Amino acid sequence: MRRRLTLLLWGALALIPSVAPAATRLPAFEPGGQAMVRSVTDGAEMVLDDGRTLRLAGIDAPRPRTPLAERAKAALEKLLLGREVELRYAGNRRDRHGRVIAQLFAGRRWVQGELLSRGLARVAGSADNRLGLTEMLAREAKARKARRGLWRDPFYAVRQAEEAGRFAGSFQLVEGRIVDGATVDGQVFLNFAEDWRHAFSLRFAAETIRLFRAEGIDVMALRGERVRVRGWIHGGERPTIDVTFPEQIEQL
Repeated sequence: MRRRLTLLLWGALALIPSVAPAATRLPAFEPGGQAMVRSVTDGAEMVLDDGRTLRLAGIDAPRPRTPLAERAKAALEKLLLGREVELRYAGNRRDRHGRVIAQLFAGRRWVQGELLSRGLARVAGSADNRLGLTEMLAREAKARKARRGLWRDPFYAVRQAEEAGRFAGSFQLVEGRIVDGATVDGQVFLNFAEDWRHAFSLRFAAETIRLFRAEGIDVMALRGERVRVRGWIHGGERPTIDVTFPEQIEQL
């Protein structure tokens, strides 16, 4: 089962050829038309000439007043301002704030891929926008290995499970070994320490468990494995990341 889980979740990354990121084969995103970029708000958001606000799907870029925020914004401005861009969709087209959520292309350049390759964004993803995440994770991994951009800054360091509570209320990548797990009211909790009351944990809601099961994955099979997980950390005494899709978890 563990071998099956590894192949399903992250084996695809090992199959991507060791070539420049631009040569990565992209998935068949759904066409979304063209637009001009009027202004750039930050490293992942912009305003189009028709007044729509667009958020780049699948990434978390440095936020205003955090390290590298201005550099990420400047890179996006250089790529996009005054240029016609092509929108493509990887799933849900709008978020709860009414913003357009899209993969973006400027000429032949995949904007998300460009930012990830430069180390100016991290893969975030969502359950309703999973198409392209494997390719995005491959680019992030290459930039992290080369310590490009934000991967050189301690502010964006990969955290250890025992320190996760210090970063409650923020998006983080966290590594550690899953010690145990339990099912409570239809949800699964995977804990990174024996004392679950204070352990960093992953929470899988019932619908997430069904999604994993539909892909042949038993989340309880992760017990005993060392993993890297990404997401927003909730709570301080018992810090938790809600897992909603398989690409959030990487077996190490």
